[in-house]
Amino acid sequence: MIEKLTTKAIALLKQLIETQSFSSEEEHTALLIENWFSTHQIPFKRHKNNVWATNKHFDEKKPTLLLNSHHDTVKPNNGYTKDPLKAIVENGKLFGLGSNDAGGCLVSLIATFTHFYDKKNLNYNLVIVASAEEESSGPNGLNSMLSVIPKVDVAIVGEPTLMQLAIAEKGLVVFDAKVKGTASHAAHPNTDNAIYNTIDVLKWFQDYKFERKSPVLGDVKMTVTQINAGKQHNAIPSEVDLVIDVRVNDKYSNQEISDILTKKSPCTSIKARSLRLNSSSIPIHHDLVKAGIELGRETYGSPTLSDQSVLTCPSLKLGPGDSTRSHTADEFINLAEIEEGIIIYIELLNKVL
Repeated sequence: MIEKLTTKAIALLKQLIETQSFSSEEEHTALLIENWFSTHQIPFKRHKNNVWATNKHFDEKKPTLLLNSHHDTVKPNNGYTKDPLKAIVENGKLFGLGSNDAGGCLVSLIATFTHFYDKKNLNYNLVIVASAEEESSGPNGLNSMLSVIPKVDVAIVGEPTLMQLAIAEKGLVVFDAKVKGTASHAAHPNTDNAIYNTIDVLKWFQDYKFERKSPVLGDVKMTVTQINAGKQHNAIPSEVDLVIDVRVNDKYSNQEISDILTKKSPCTSIKARSLRLNSSSIPIHHDLVKAGIELGRETYGSPTLSDQSVLTCPSLKLGPGDSTRSHTADEFINLAEIEEGIIIYIELLNKVL
């Protein structure tokens, strides 16, 4: 049964690769996922481009475990030497856009859900969401589903982790800031040049350390990623625009980070674009984590963002593939990774369900 599901899952992944599904343009891959559920006689629902289903013997009295991964992709970069929308198998590797991030995880979770769909007397209900707009953190992704699906008590989010247990994930806050000065002609003296004023500000961002360190996620990481100023060579601008990327550990809320930078940063003004992409974690003593450790999996903290950021329940990031391949040219996943992923997902859930 598992071997047949694996074969079908790989076939589905090939179809997904060859069907364009950039963020907000996932309608056709949603149809492929619908077809899987129809073929396996699993009732499903669709909300925009999110496709979801619950197990056959869903019981409102039981806690609910969410299985989630996404079917949207980034746009291919210019480094591709292979057709990004062609599923190509070479030496046990399946190449194609979205193969690793996160198609392999998605089809593995769909196969796992199908395996457990009609089983009775489970300890948890199961709900699966094949979600949209993960790559763009858009408004119509998993975040839009939390008021649609049953209340979730714990989640497995499928992202490439080499099937190791990411028990925490950093959140993200992006800030827009300004450093002001006095505008003038470049030929005249100016002791309030906004660009020169920025030097000390950049040094402050480079040197500032947040006090609370996480044993799993380490320090908060703050990086100035964009600078913009001036329109012509002979005019000193009145202000410099900065963009600051802050990766937040599980010892701070995003609101706390915003409050600290608003109070302490030497910028003329600084404002967060959004506070909704929070850090996430699951206790190391949770049954899911203990089951994974029993299967020989290792725990770690992930610096990369996923749909975990919109969940308020404990969540575990776990999936086949390697995060370092995500968004790279000639993206691929090993077929053996998908085979292993499905087996480990099923073994893991067997221990808790």
